Amino acid sequence: MAIALARDHLRMAGDPLADVPDERAWLWVQDKAAVRLSGRPYRPGLPRELRHRLIHVAANKPEDALFAIEEGLRCRDLAFVIGEIAGNPRALDFTASRRLSLAVERHGVPLWLVRLDAARDLGSARMRWEVRSAVSEPPLRNPYAPGSPAWQAELFRARNHPPGEWTLRDEGGALHAFPPHHGDLVRAPVDRPLAAL
Repeated sequence: MAIALARDHLRMAGDPLADVPDERAWLWVQDKAAVRLSGRPYRPGLPRELRHRLIHVAANKPEDALFAIEEGLRCRDLAFVIGEIAGNPRALDFTASRRLSLAVERHGVPLWLVRLDAARDLGSARMRWEVRSAVSEPPLRNPYAPGSPAWQAELFRARNHPPGEWTLRDEGGALHAFPPHHGDLVRAPVDRPLAAL
């Protein structure tokens, strides 16, 4: 989902009058536990316009991942940064999340911090989401083929928006929000969130 959000952000942030599309590289940082839970990025599965610009960092410890994320945020030559950290490591406390928020504000590089299998705790992000897999819509031509990716997203903290729930679907290369369908929510094992941002 972070890839779909980043792709849409680049589309909206791009200058419609510019003849040259944004071709800056982007950074994806994972700690060792995140790599074990979700795997490494699969370049052929990424959107065509992003796959050749990926810089991937696999860090051994959450502290190393946070350092790489913060350094990436200081580099204005990056289009955006995705950080993927598993659980609730001690290194990712409120102070660390505040440092990341300040780096985003100071340098203007967008960050999507994905926390796999994490419980809600203190953080300084402007928007905090809990995201779970949702059932895909059946494809039109082949009912046995997988449908487009879908997520059940709950905005539980935001400075400028009221909390709410949506079903997000990747349709035609763009992310669309729909009212939630609680009956078709797919739960993760032991009913923990797949990602908490």
